[in-house]
Amino acid sequence: MILPVHEAIRTRLVSVMKQLYGVDAASMPSIAIQVPPSRAIGDLAVPVAFELARVVRKAPQLIAQDLAAALGAIDGISAIEPTPNGYVNFFLDRRPFLAGRAGAPVKEHAVDITSNKTIVEHTAINPNKAAHIGHLRNAVLGDTLCRLLRFQGRHVEIQNYIDDTGVQVADMVVAFREFESMGLAEVRERAGKPGFDYYCWDLYAKVTEWYEADSSRLQLRAEALHALEAGDNEMADAAVVIADRIVRCHLTTMAQLNIGYDLLAWESDILRLRFWAHAFDLLRKTGVMFQPQQGRLAGCWVMPIEDSTGATDATRDDEPPADIERPREKVIVRSNGTVTYVGKDIAYQCWKFGLLNTDFHYRHFSTQADNRPLWATSSTSSTESGDAAPPAFGRADTVYNVIDTRQAYLQQLLAQALRAMGHTSQAEHSVHFSYEMVALSHDTARTLGFENVDKNRPFVEVSGRKGLGVKADELLERLTEAASHEVTKRNPDLSVNESTRIAKMIATAAVRYFMIKFSRGKVIIFDIEEALSFEGESGPYLQYAVVRANNIFRKLLERTDLDEAAIVGSLDSVPADCLARGGGDDLWDLVFNAARLDEIVDQAIRSLEPSVLAKYAFGLAQAFNAFYHRHPIVNEAQADRQRWRAAAALYFKTQMTRALAVMGCEVPSRM
Repeated sequence: MILPVHEAIRTRLVSVMKQLYGVDAASMPSIAIQVPPSRAIGDLAVPVAFELARVVRKAPQLIAQDLAAALGAIDGISAIEPTPNGYVNFFLDRRPFLAGRAGAPVKEHAVDITSNKTIVEHTAINPNKAAHIGHLRNAVLGDTLCRLLRFQGRHVEIQNYIDDTGVQVADMVVAFREFESMGLAEVRERAGKPGFDYYCWDLYAKVTEWYEADSSRLQLRAEALHALEAGDNEMADAAVVIADRIVRCHLTTMAQLNIGYDLLAWESDILRLRFWAHAFDLLRKTGVMFQPQQGRLAGCWVMPIEDSTGATDATRDDEPPADIERPREKVIVRSNGTVTYVGKDIAYQCWKFGLLNTDFHYRHFSTQADNRPLWATSSTSSTESGDAAPPAFGRADTVYNVIDTRQAYLQQLLAQALRAMGHTSQAEHSVHFSYEMVALSHDTARTLGFENVDKNRPFVEVSGRKGLGVKADELLERLTEAASHEVTKRNPDLSVNESTRIAKMIATAAVRYFMIKFSRGKVIIFDIEEALSFEGESGPYLQYAVVRANNIFRKLLERTDLDEAAIVGSLDSVPADCLARGGGDDLWDLVFNAARLDEIVDQAIRSLEPSVLAKYAFGLAQAFNAFYHRHPIVNEAQADRQRWRAAAALYFKTQMTRALAVMGCEVPSRM
């Protein structure tokens, strides 16, 4: 890993700049560490002389010479050279660097649960039908963010918000009653049968069309919503059954993608425990909300909108007419006393930061695939004797809400409310981790059964509301089937079970990598063939590079009786000429790039762009494959070259496996 070397360089530079130029802390320039384009000119480069020139009034190239001469020995650095244009370049000590890392046990950062906590809320699928391909981008981005943070040893709590009292669930209650003539007992029976989420998918599309045909029917939705919020009635009980079963279907879908959670936060519990009442008091006492006594918003509780929240956003409702001269306002509580979803979100966000002075009860919901317990909120104490105590949820220092770009305005309102209440730190650490939609390529749409594709548009949009979507499970099944065909063709000796297991790993990597390789602000046009390619920029391509490395060590063991431990153990006794500057740059370039994983993870977190990691991993896989073809390992006759090349391949394998794990992907035994 490379960040400890960065830190050693920065520490020494600060000391030398104080010594040479008397630079104090207030005048100390930032020390950026860059990577030169070629290992021939250096491994790391520092342009600090350019910033320092303005402070000490001296030419950058002369400052670079002074710094290089004064730095002295730095652990792990073999040479320090100033450049004619003012950079200071550092060369790592190649032999001990590789010998100390190849085959060394991976030391992951220990998580300190007493340190600052980060909450990441993601997935948050309405519990009314099967998950679709658009939901996968949210879940994969959110899970990857969690893995990036945990890679650095951060204390991360993963939450999945369940909107079980919203419009979509109310619509399903209406649909079961109006179309299926089902009461609570019948709904419970149907929910216990397989395929309930698929069944609800079609039923939801049907009720949507039914509303559109006659808007007066929306009164039934309003009645259902009131029943759900009130609780303790048959409609509310039916909603509980529907939501619980659909959530369990969603969790099964996400488990296929190696996605898990710490807490399911149910909206109904926010209502039952009167979280909103606590938030309302805070907002009212601090003057964040006020109640107009006349006009269109009379009787409502509203919050003035800051210009920075994007007042023209189309998602706002209950707005006063544009010609009324008064501050723009957002309705938080309607005149009939019902709370808008913005109000519920404010209450939930306040709870996440520990600002409500109240808490949920908790219940054990299930045990996940990795044997981690999954907890759920509860409005009543349901802990039984002998049950393990739940961890301490909430009270975060930073909160990331993974929600698509269409909700930017609402997320800005949350931060505004926190600021207005005086919680400026929490507002600054309330982060909207946004992303764009997922569409389908024309070929993929046809493969998945879409008819009448509009060829004049570059992609095919999907709509779960209209039933025109790609169910996540169906997509994974298609990908697994295609991957299984390829694996079986390449490995005819594999059993059916093993081929299927490998195919599932490949399908998972295909989806996960595709969902993060594009920047979050870019619309994804999903294409099955591109995602599954073993040759292009894909998850399977990265997996195949590690499988290829594993095959090298299998063949080495067969031909030389050298296992990985023996190769590493022999490095101290063999010459390292093949690592020397100049002739050894190819081998060293692979090692150096593999070592940058921790730096890349840090960049991805700072920029909030998981695509940074995806691009790095793809480039590293390309570098290994190019090295593999140019520099044979198994067939290399010279022992020292063979062992150092094998050590480089071993280090690559370790680092790429770790990079894949951060992206939620596993390495198959064969491909």
